[in-house]
Amino acid sequence: MALAIGIDQEQFTFRMVGAARREDRIRMTAEWVLAQFEQFYTEFLGVPYQAKTAFEQQHHSTSIWLSRYRLSLYSSYIHRMGAYLKAIQPNVSVDASFLNQLEARFWRMVENRYESDVAYAFMHSIRRIVYRDEWKPVEYAFWGSIENSEQYPAGLLRKFEVDATVSADQVAEFLQIPEFSVAYRDIDGDALAIARRINRLARRRDRDITSIEMIDAGFFRNRGAYLVGKIRFDDDSYAPLIIALLNGSDGIYCDAVILDEHLAHNLFSSTLANFHVTTRYYHELSAYLHSLMPHRALGLHYSTIGYNHVGKVAVIKELKQELEDSGGVLDNAIGEPGTVAIGFAGPQSAYNLKVIRNHPTSGYKWGEFEGIDSVKQKYSRVHEINRTGSMLDNINYFNIALEKELFSPGLLAELLSEASETVSLHGDAVVFKYLIAQPRMTPLPVFLENADERQVRYVIESLGDCIKNNAAANIFNKDLDARNYGVSHFLKVYLFDYDALEVMVDVKIRSNLDRFDGEEDIPDWYFEDGVIFLPEEVEAGLCIRDREQRQMFRNYHGDLLTTGYWENLQYELRQNQVPAIKVYPDTCRLGRA
Repeated sequence: MALAIGIDQEQFTFRMVGAARREDRIRMTAEWVLAQFEQFYTEFLGVPYQAKTAFEQQHHSTSIWLSRYRLSLYSSYIHRMGAYLKAIQPNVSVDASFLNQLEARFWRMVENRYESDVAYAFMHSIRRIVYRDEWKPVEYAFWGSIENSEQYPAGLLRKFEVDATVSADQVAEFLQIPEFSVAYRDIDGDALAIARRINRLARRRDRDITSIEMIDAGFFRNRGAYLVGKIRFDDDSYAPLIIALLNGSDGIYCDAVILDEHLAHNLFSSTLANFHVTTRYYHELSAYLHSLMPHRALGLHYSTIGYNHVGKVAVIKELKQELEDSGGVLDNAIGEPGTVAIGFAGPQSAYNLKVIRNHPTSGYKWGEFEGIDSVKQKYSRVHEINRTGSMLDNINYFNIALEKELFSPGLLAELLSEASETVSLHGDAVVFKYLIAQPRMTPLPVFLENADERQVRYVIESLGDCIKNNAAANIFNKDLDARNYGVSHFLKVYLFDYDALEVMVDVKIRSNLDRFDGEEDIPDWYFEDGVIFLPEEVEAGLCIRDREQRQMFRNYHGDLLTTGYWENLQYELRQNQVPAIKVYPDTCRLGRA
């Protein structure tokens, strides 16, 4: 990727080297940072429209590439700009006064812009790169504030008044919102089918529909496009309305209609790739999505639509507000302690936090520990891939300081002792070289101890689906221990611990089932290099104590205990034949494909 640093770089370098006055160097650097930000932001805003074109042209590989590109775009600018700034001003990392004055001047240049928070995050990220190898925290905050309310700009929503039941003609208007360059296969038939689904929901609720709001933008991810809105009823209640679209050989068609809050939460979860949305109103969009899916924290909605760095700030703001409201402190997370990571959270927080230990505990079972950086790379990799709906995304912080008073004494002592390579105390601040935040889940073993039979059955089936989805994404978790899995508010199981991840096609599938009873020789696979996996040990590896629950897993997912399942999956992965992952159940489909 060609970077905008090349624009007038020679002239900028010449002027900087020749500038005698400090004030001139600060002014020129601020102007240079702003120029780079403007080019970055222009490219960033263009990606959703490229994703729309990829959907229209059925360029699925381009759509997937755009997700990776958009995630890397910010860091590419920041890393190269940080390196360049240090090259032309070698003492910049020790000149805090210069950086403080630079930030102050830059803020005055951007404070009245809509995207001022993104611009300020951009400036802070450059400072973070300058401090990369030093114990100097950079605040995750804005000089301005994020205001969210029910007052949405005219360009964000389109409202349709409804007289008790929605008509097919009104739904046809919804379908035209993205203004596709490709025609619908049968827009009238789709509109009629969607209207029937919506009106059936109203009858079940015994309510009249008063209006329908639709976000005036298309949502694009992987192969699909989505229209998102809200159905309002005469008792002031509401339901989400999400229309899932696909593009086939003879045109665009509606594949599914999602009208349930829990399915909307799953669709917008951080376990899938980010959406590309064709609107610039990211604050209001995040607030509206939060009103539609209130069980999902606001910071995660920013991340879901691609504004990861704004989401980081929102998450920190939420974390501190949660602790203030509850009067609690950060303490060890529920469940058994991790062998590689230290997990901690507030008493009522929507997030779990974690850092990697200097060295694993005695329970570590994977031979030689490859080091903290190796584990961090695995977490970063998960952030960059399509997580198939079964792996939690990670919010990764670097050089961040939190107030000492936010931590329980026991947790703080453990962090400073067991994770001293990345955690230190500086006055009244606890400084993290890096910190990982994830949406909070109930650890699977804890959930199973307190669940009723219906919940157990649902979650055990979801556990097997989680393992299968991850494997289909070429991700293998060699530590299948149930403690590495969590259960969401809507009873869906997710993998949240990534220190034992491997590439699925690199794993060697072996078995001891072909050995004779009493055979004492060491099996041949014992001497092989690499990761060896014996499928018949899956059940034991889960460490589920209850015998009936283990039997339930075998009944639902007995194929996971066979070498044939895993060998076939590896063959499909190598041949690029793995089918797309389902992101909504078949009951949502219209059956018109």
